[in-house]
Amino acid sequence: MNVRDYRGVMDSLMGSGRSKVVYKRTLDGAYGPGMDAGGATGLAFLVGELEKQDPRLLEPLTAIYAPRDIDMKAGGGWVTLTSNVFVDYATTGNNEDSIVSSETTNIPVSQASITKDVYKVHTFSEILRAPLFDDLKLQQIGRSLTEILDDGLRLNHAKIMDINVFQGIAKTNTYGLLNNPAIAASTAAYNASGSSTLWVNKTPVEIMADVNGAIELAWANSQYDLSGMPNHVLIDPANYAYITNTPATAAGTQSILNYLLTNNIAVNQGRELNIFPNRFCIGAGTGSTQRMLVYVKAENRVNMDTTVPLSRILTAPVVQSASYETLFAAQFSQIKILYTQPLQYIDSI
Repeated sequence: MNVRDYRGVMDSLMGSGRSKVVYKRTLDGAYGPGMDAGGATGLAFLVGELEKQDPRLLEPLTAIYAPRDIDMKAGGGWVTLTSNVFVDYATTGNNEDSIVSSETTNIPVSQASITKDVYKVHTFSEILRAPLFDDLKLQQIGRSLTEILDDGLRLNHAKIMDINVFQGIAKTNTYGLLNNPAIAASTAAYNASGSSTLWVNKTPVEIMADVNGAIELAWANSQYDLSGMPNHVLIDPANYAYITNTPATAAGTQSILNYLLTNNIAVNQGRELNIFPNRFCIGAGTGSTQRMLVYVKAENRVNMDTTVPLSRILTAPVVQSASYETLFAAQFSQIKILYTQPLQYIDSI
């Protein structure tokens, strides 16, 4: 069979667009798509050759909120506990206002009471096991099993940090930002008709009253210290979507969210207010209702220690399993609410 005849046969095969068709025998016995007894489609190798593959690895969908919603203090090394020292002031004697005359013998004495709060530190540890032969196989196609597993381990660490910040770690009896029993909680006010406390059944003015009311409660509990006025609000994603998409007025010039951000009492006092969605607010309120949290996002009000960042501790070959095992570990504290007064829960929104 000469080259021209061979090209003619192949052009016929490629141009037919049909599978499982046996073409007429040529001079030296060439058939069409080259069927085997099982009837598999011929020229299958071209599928891989002509395939356009996306080089990215599509990872699981997830959301990490902790870096946005709390200040993290790095450093400290491997420890068991972390602490903060507090001071309270008082005077002794029955002269409460410390006002004296020229002949007084009753001069009060200033005193300071120093206390320390101790917080638990959690140790996160996980082994990355990479089977040698699987890793070698993946390297043939430009993948690294070690890198894939490393990304998964780091994602798991980030998710545990999120749980620690918002819910606490149940096995260590610690609480998070959204379920701390030391934080005051109240139920949202009913709407004008008295039928519902839910935001979807309220007017923009009524929703504003809920937000301002929560800010005012926390501010009052802080002895009206301006640094105790909340500047951060967390709500569930469904309510966030509602206030983002719903116009505040019939003209539709701004959403309820923009209305809240520009007309709250915090902004009026020169403090910028931020409102964010957080999935941990879902069902966090009394009776599994949606919870709103208003608080001061500042390192001197609420924070957590990350004493040891996620680190590769040691790597060793394991002959029995033909793998390399790497131990990763990190340490972080429970969240530290230094002042509970500037935090307020509003449930059933």
